[in-house]
Amino acid sequence: MNGIELSEAFYRQFGEPMLREKFPDLLNKIAVGVAGGGSDSYGFDDILSRDHDYSPGFCIFLPDENVVSRRAEFLLERAYSSLPDEFMGIKRARLSPVGGNRRGVMRISDFFMRTTGSPDGNLSDEQRLHIADSYMFEATNGKIFCDNYGLITEIRDRLKKIPEDVFLKKIAGCLIVMNQSGQYNFRRCTARGETAAAQLALYEFAGAAMKIAFTLENEYMPYYKWSFYALRRLKKFAFLAPMLEFLITMGNGEENIREKCLVIETVAEKTAQEAMSVTGAESGTEDLEKLAYAVNDKIKSGKIRNLNIFSAV
Repeated sequence: MNGIELSEAFYRQFGEPMLREKFPDLLNKIAVGVAGGGSDSYGFDDILSRDHDYSPGFCIFLPDENVVSRRAEFLLERAYSSLPDEFMGIKRARLSPVGGNRRGVMRISDFFMRTTGSPDGNLSDEQRLHIADSYMFEATNGKIFCDNYGLITEIRDRLKKIPEDVFLKKIAGCLIVMNQSGQYNFRRCTARGETAAAQLALYEFAGAAMKIAFTLENEYMPYYKWSFYALRRLKKFAFLAPMLEFLITMGNGEENIREKCLVIETVAEKTAQEAMSVTGAESGTEDLEKLAYAVNDKIKSGKIRNLNIFSAV
């Protein structure tokens, strides 16, 4: 049982009855679920994750004070804290009195302010360009068990949709990073015997390849610790995982350089084919730089199109 499943079971057995009994007048104004930072919110946690943050608990999301008062918030916090200290043999994590909790009672506006920098998730396309995918992932991950008010679901659903111009700018930026780091700099570094610099080039290439893979599948890439785990779960691009792992884990001796160059070109070709199919940009697959600018030219907003091509990476 992963963290989300544990938390939902705890909510169904204890949290939901508590809310129905003590706060019937608030049921149509709140949402309950698990979202935010940590593998237990991602649904990625496993047996190794249970040394920290594995605990029965959930979030009670509240709209602003004009809907749910500070007094009601205080009473909810006290009721949440009084729930059983242990569930299914697992101790509950205690809440910090100074804040920063990932479970318990929280305002919807505070949650989205922490993850997106906007209390209601309303962001311009330019703002969306500069928010790390890992934060957007945290804003939209996990599971909402119930949402009678509807606000947090509405915001999350909106954030899950990548605006077209942002989508294209991210793809263009990733393509040009892949071109510079993999198709160009890796070869130059190895030719000079700069094997460490060559490996840094491969890290850049792999990071851009993963980010564009998630983008092309209309997903957000999580925190780097979980990026390969999530990559292997993608529908179209899961095949990239072993190739990128080979690039960044194997040394840069002569015996590997030739094979790495072949892998780079395979990744580049497959990525370019999907990028052209999705965006309608026309360019060959051999030079990702040309394709990057062809994709950038598809951006409708002149302001975003004319931003530096690296603006979204």
